[in-house]
Amino acid sequence: MSDDLENTSVQTEKNSFWRILREAVSGSQRDFTQGSIGLAIFLLAVPMILEMFMESVFALVDIYFVAHLGAVSVAIVGLTESMLAIIYAVAIGLSIGATATVARRTGEKDAEGAARTAAHAIYLGIIVSILISIVGIVYAPTFLSLLGAEPQVIAEGTTFTRIMLGGNAVIVFLFLLNAIFRGAGDAAIAMRVLILANLLNIVLAPCFIMGADIFAFIGISAPQWLIDNWIFPKLGVTGAAIGTTIGRGVGVLFAAWWLFRSGGRITVEKKHWKYDSPILSSLVKIAAPAVLQFTIGTASWSVLVRVVAGFGSEAIAGYVIGLRVIMFALLPSVGLSNAAATLVGQNLGAGKPERAESSVWKASFLNAAFLGAVGLIFVAFSNGIIGIFTQEPGVLEYGTACLHIVAYGFVFYGFGMVLETAFNGAGDTWTPTYLNLFVFWLFEIPLAYVLAYYFGFGAGGVFWAITIAFSVLAIASAVLFRRGKWKTKVV
Repeated sequence: MSDDLENTSVQTEKNSFWRILREAVSGSQRDFTQGSIGLAIFLLAVPMILEMFMESVFALVDIYFVAHLGAVSVAIVGLTESMLAIIYAVAIGLSIGATATVARRTGEKDAEGAARTAAHAIYLGIIVSILISIVGIVYAPTFLSLLGAEPQVIAEGTTFTRIMLGGNAVIVFLFLLNAIFRGAGDAAIAMRVLILANLLNIVLAPCFIMGADIFAFIGISAPQWLIDNWIFPKLGVTGAAIGTTIGRGVGVLFAAWWLFRSGGRITVEKKHWKYDSPILSSLVKIAAPAVLQFTIGTASWSVLVRVVAGFGSEAIAGYVIGLRVIMFALLPSVGLSNAAATLVGQNLGAGKPERAESSVWKASFLNAAFLGAVGLIFVAFSNGIIGIFTQEPGVLEYGTACLHIVAYGFVFYGFGMVLETAFNGAGDTWTPTYLNLFVFWLFEIPLAYVLAYYFGFGAGGVFWAITIAFSVLAIASAVLFRRGKWKTKVV
């Protein structure tokens, strides 16, 4: 009897909240295909949420400093990010292929297969990033013009856009390498990579934007010798591109070091680089529709920017600031969604589809509850929140409207994010692709245009279209997920 009590006490201590939290942050070695589903979600989600939180903090810091350069600079960032959305789509698509396949091999206890998959995913990343760099550097001003940029925006923003598009490899590989770690269940490594990259971004981007003026801006009285010898030039909005690219580049190098060293859940060695066409083919079959899926979704943002651009640079600037604040809330939820995707892949690999489904529903309700609470805060304090970033009356008005209206759908976003990611974690990348095509292109974009121009809602029509479309997406995803065809997907 005393032995039983002692064992229970030891187990309780082992699973105490603080011990589990430390385990999540430092890196767990547990088998996520066994034991408590809630515990597995927590161990995977905590580091993923922290890494996404750092990403969202950087997004806010970056736009905070850029916003003080004026509406033109914010418009440059916003229009370029609508192009980068395509790169993110490609990077996320490749990452989905890597996560789904590595997670499936990990669930099957095939460590060698997981490492070979990682090596071939890197091959794909190299090819794609080189092609995007060439096109982006050559056609940057053309792309800005096609998106409706005013002449001043094109003149001042071409260098910024060329740096961001030309340096796309740091984005592609930051996503891709971290996806490999997540698929293997090593979420703590991915967290460290993004924390390092974004800490550098947060420091470097403002320094390159403002140069020595950064001291006066943040209220520090620096000695003259420090100002005279300050190594960061004042580059304005171009400095944001340079600082961000350097920070992400260091993060990629750090991730590569972790992947190629021994001792982790996954290690890529020299023997794993041997070309294997079936592995590459399997990755392409999953990644190609995933790239299409996110290209459809993110390209729709580019079209929406074009609709907003019809109301001027202030409308674009307000839209960009509003979306940055929204992403601050949504990115941590992406971490929870990624945790669900890992659990789906590993449990399907272990032959436990019901456990995979239960994991998704639990994560969905947690996500919806969190985002619902955040949505209420945004609805109540939208003007004050946007006012932190700009005091230009026109920009403030548009940004407030964007945040206020889009926040109404946050509960639906919580469900939709997890459910769509769960399909991808199972390797069923076609279902969310069809959903994105229907909801974003056949529904959201026409609705935004009609509301904005025919019903006189202006830019607010675009914001309402976003809220309605994502709510429809969540409902449709739930219906298809319950049918369960994703459980039969072979990877």
